[in-house]
Amino acid sequence: MSTAGWPGLTSGRPAWQKLPITGLNLMKILSGAVVATMVAFAVTSHAQIVEKKSLNLDGAKKAIAAAVDYAKKNSAPGGVIAVVDEGGNLMALERLDGTFAMGATISVGKARTAVLFKKPTRFFEELINKGRTAMTAVDGFTPLIGGIPIVVDGQVVGGIGVSGAASAVQDEELALAGANALMGRQAKIEAAPMSKERPKSAIAATTAQAATFIDPKNVSAAFAKGVPLLETTGYKVHASRRVEPGQAEIHTLDTDVIYVVDGSATLVTGGKAIDTKEIAPNEIRGTKIEGGESHQINKGDAIIIPNGLPHQFTAVTGELHYFVCKPTAVAARGQLSQR
Repeated sequence: MSTAGWPGLTSGRPAWQKLPITGLNLMKILSGAVVATMVAFAVTSHAQIVEKKSLNLDGAKKAIAAAVDYAKKNSAPGGVIAVVDEGGNLMALERLDGTFAMGATISVGKARTAVLFKKPTRFFEELINKGRTAMTAVDGFTPLIGGIPIVVDGQVVGGIGVSGAASAVQDEELALAGANALMGRQAKIEAAPMSKERPKSAIAATTAQAATFIDPKNVSAAFAKGVPLLETTGYKVHASRRVEPGQAEIHTLDTDVIYVVDGSATLVTGGKAIDTKEIAPNEIRGTKIEGGESHQINKGDAIIIPNGLPHQFTAVTGELHYFVCKPTAVAARGQLSQR
């Protein structure tokens, strides 16, 4: 059947069969196929890639400048400020005059812990103080207050850590000032969750009357981080480590029974704590002590500080390691009343 008078009809053969297969036409067909493949690959690749914010050197310097400015305005006696990227790698560090040498290592550790775990380091110090001592065995872990993650548009882009200010609280304040310079005052402190469970030790007692044995490995790990070995409602046992002076402290319920394992320090007891505030139930802190008595404590010394008595470590030589047993006054009264 002829289709010559019917322009809307074809002879039934596909159009490509009518196209002469010349070199030019073949190149056009192949080029079209290549372009289509590249477009498809680009679409697929785009679906597998996520845009990510990153912290540059200018941002790191801006955070440090803000922390230094806060330190000067609030009379911080020193401080080392470290900023790391999202992988925990050091980007910038500044050490203020008068800061102890170990502060640099500690500040970097705080910043790395904050960024790699995506939480302020206060969270981990409080968690460990509540008995989660097993966390101290994690390599490269510095669970000390003063590390803050830097978050931009919901992404952790870096971290800032501070060590060597007047106290752990002021370390944290400097870190917050630095982080907020990049975050628009959105940095927040995340506290460890409260638990109704009895705090756990490095090795938990099986019953209330059972003895607790803690092996040397766990004791050494606790001293390396300065964390509790055991905490119960009636008493606490801490393996404490100190490398810098601390705040004035008043424990309204706990008596501190201290045994110095290694190192030396100046400990002031008595007198009056200045600028006090309650940081937790029955725990009061101040900036300094006025009118107290100064003592030089060394390896082998034992010190008993009754509950309610102000005390403060005002100087530390090297690293001070000491056991602290803390019987709680309320628990003691409860035991006496049962006799």
